Amino acid sequence: MRRDNRTNFVLKSLGVLLITIMFSFVAMAITNYNNVGNLVTVARLIQGEYLERVDAGVLIEGAIKGMVEALDDPYSSYLEPETLKRFHDQIEMSFGGLGIVVGYQGDNLMVRKVFEDSPAEQEGIQSGDIILEVDGTPTEGMDLETAVGLMRGEVGTKVELVLKREGEPAPLRIIVTRDTIYTPTVDAEMLEDGLGYITIYMFAYNTGSETTYAVNSLEEQGMTSLILDLRGNPGGELNSAIIVADLFVENGPIVHIDHRAGTDQTHYANGNAVDVPLVVLVDENSASAAEIVAGAIKDTGVGKLVGMKTYGKGVVQAVFPLADESGLKLTTARYLTPARHDLNRRGVAPDVVVEQGPDAETDVQLETAISLLKAGNA
Repeated sequence: MRRDNRTNFVLKSLGVLLITIMFSFVAMAITNYNNVGNLVTVARLIQGEYLERVDAGVLIEGAIKGMVEALDDPYSSYLEPETLKRFHDQIEMSFGGLGIVVGYQGDNLMVRKVFEDSPAEQEGIQSGDIILEVDGTPTEGMDLETAVGLMRGEVGTKVELVLKREGEPAPLRIIVTRDTIYTPTVDAEMLEDGLGYITIYMFAYNTGSETTYAVNSLEEQGMTSLILDLRGNPGGELNSAIIVADLFVENGPIVHIDHRAGTDQTHYANGNAVDVPLVVLVDENSASAAEIVAGAIKDTGVGKLVGMKTYGKGVVQAVFPLADESGLKLTTARYLTPARHDLNRRGVAPDVVVEQGPDAETDVQLETAISLLKAGNA
């Protein structure tokens, strides 16, 4: 009798889930009647025939994860309560970080920059380290926002990273204490004879103002041409990307945001662009917000792109809370360039393709950009 009661409870719970699905997707449920029936049958068989007893919550969570995974979208995911809490903590409270910039090198989550005097530097983390795990959670298949969210947390708390480092025979386990981090996202310098050089490591809330300050500073030093380096930039905050693109695009659209549901949006330039020859460096790890800037500059013809095709992350996610304090991160819109090119899984192709070998002794992409500007071909 107890087994029958448990079976009925599980089936009732799954029934609630199915009713929700059917109300939300009536047409889908009608056209996939047999599949819906299969779901109920599988649940009944697991509860009635499977060797071990299975908790109803486990089955329901598995069904939710399965639906999200079926989307074949690396940016949509089910967020367990603790993971969702980390996202909220970043918005609602003071949180600490490690003082690193990360991005993907192929399928590997890699440390791209370690800031001076940061907790990461103090514990010996190095640029080029591959992050295999964050607090026991493997990073393989994890999107960048989730990975960064796991590394951030309340100031004074600890996080354990498992790192793969070139030349080390075994992975390294390093425990880092989170601290309040000010991470400048922009570097600027004058290379030679009026040639300005700006590197943007990522797009945070302050990146737009930092880049504006950098451009103004270089202009005061006599800048007559500019290289904007977006290589390895994993993206970030949309509004900062719009501000940066607006520094170079004179007029017209900067980016279109195309929603399946709701009103589409277009962000326009304000007409106060910097008027100097421009080359933008991009590579296969320039993603998301970095691609918005690169795509706007390429489509409007205000500069040339040099390097390799960008990553191809051109979609927007929203987080929806669920009843048990878990959440659903779901792709809800896509970015389109000024000419309405879809970035997602396509990337932005450079005007001049230059491959930077991993063992190259010089920065051939940067050298190409300098040559183009000197020859007046930008």
